[in-house]
Amino acid sequence: MTMQTAPAGIDVSQWDERALLLLGVLMVENQHGYQINDFIENRICRVIAMKKPTAYALLERLEKNQAVSVQVQQEGSRPPRKVFAITSLGRDLFHQLLRINLEQSTLPGFAGDIGLMFLNYLSPEEAILGLKERRSRLEASLESMDQVPPHGPILRIDLAVEHRRAMTQAELTWLHDTIARLESI
Repeated sequence: MTMQTAPAGIDVSQWDERALLLLGVLMVENQHGYQINDFIENRICRVIAMKKPTAYALLERLEKNQAVSVQVQQEGSRPPRKVFAITSLGRDLFHQLLRINLEQSTLPGFAGDIGLMFLNYLSPEEAILGLKERRSRLEASLESMDQVPPHGPILRIDLAVEHRRAMTQAELTWLHDTIARLESI
């Protein structure tokens, strides 16, 4: 059962899984922008795609809504950097978004499904070639999931990668069967 009570002053419906991700990263520890960006690009890029400008824009919105605070820190001769910290309002928002996210039962959308509807407009050879290319890319994606570095006990990135791996494996199984069926026609 979803708790629909939003943190005071914040409309939960204006936030999505990307805000949940940023707030979750800050739940672990205060971080400067480079650390957040490094985490997104090198640790969880196999789970969610988020560009650096998107992350910064969301952090600014979260700050404006008082879910995140920002302090400028200066170390030696280095340029000043912004350090982001989650506020108590941000913790409340994080927990609400986490509950909502875990309860969702939306199926993943595959842009490639649109092309399947119009497969008959290609020659059988061209259609099979396209599906084989799709399969090859998914196999490469599956291999890259094996490169995800281990994480500590606080973040369960392993579960997210495991889920993504299972969905990718299911797609590969379906592609294998579909290609075989199309080749037998």
